Amino acid sequence: MRVPDKIQFIINHFEKAMPDAQSELNYGNAYQLLVATMLAAQCTDKRVNQVTPALFKAYPTPLEMSKATAEDILEFVKSVSYPNSKSAHLAEMSRKLVQEFGGEVPQTMEELTTLPGVGRKTANVVLAFAFGQAAMPVDTHVFRVAHRLGLVKDASTPEAVEKQLVKLFPKDYISRAHHWLLLHGRYVCVARKPKCADCPLKQICTEPSL
Repeated sequence: MRVPDKIQFIINHFEKAMPDAQSELNYGNAYQLLVATMLAAQCTDKRVNQVTPALFKAYPTPLEMSKATAEDILEFVKSVSYPNSKSAHLAEMSRKLVQEFGGEVPQTMEELTTLPGVGRKTANVVLAFAFGQAAMPVDTHVFRVAHRLGLVKDASTPEAVEKQLVKLFPKDYISRAHHWLLLHGRYVCVARKPKCADCPLKQICTEPSL
């Protein structure tokens, strides 16, 4: 099957099966989404959701967080992966938000990626789901599923996968497609022992029954 036909198959399936796909991170605004996404790197959304309520209560705005030390923040996030580096990045990120962006989360890739601890994937999450832009965050799940389904070619980096997927999906579907591919990879097309027999996309897969 041609790649454009695979894309249409994916859209047709998930529009029915998962029409309202949402992030599994809990957040209320762009600042909270930025913080939660930074904490979610190599960590489960479930774990992040356990620590963010108290964190956001203590530091409800970038200004409040900017007054905290990394050690202060560490007390709230010590149960996530890499807590020392993440707490340091959050302290530095919030200070830069206040000093250079007036306490407002910027709305461009170029500005977001100047923030400490914010890479392209995190920036794309914020652009897509805080600001409604057509952005495709690529994590390990999206990367794996895109390759197994044969949607991308010669794409050895997350950015290469992102650029190809953005060209393949219609603009209105790009951000939704991120959720579809991510959740499919998280629960069906898992890294080890993928559930191929139960996969609704198996007829378009280039690597069935791994």
